[in-house]
Amino acid sequence: ISPKKTIEGAIGGLLSAFVIGTIYVIIFPIFDSWVIATLIIIVVSVTGQLGDLVESALKRHYSVKDSGQVLPGHGGILDRFDSLIFVMPILYLLGPL
Repeated sequence: ISPKKTIEGAIGGLLSAFVIGTIYVIIFPIFDSWVIATLIIIVVSVTGQLGDLVESALKRHYSVKDSGQVLPGHGGILDRFDSLIFVMPILYLLGPL
């Protein structure tokens, strides 16, 4: 989908999300169980990466380098929020856990 995205980068993102999510849960204990916290961290990390891949695939399909002129050279403003477009609905659905 995107030539600059690698499996190593995806694994690194997952591990980074796990470490940062664990630190966050230690400071702000919002979950009753570590199992639930771990599952939510993994789901959110994978969903964020999926959002980035979908946005990259859409840009590649339409042969667009930047998704806007607000941040030229950075892929556009949509590149800054592409993962959140997928993550926020998932967090909303998983919120009551």
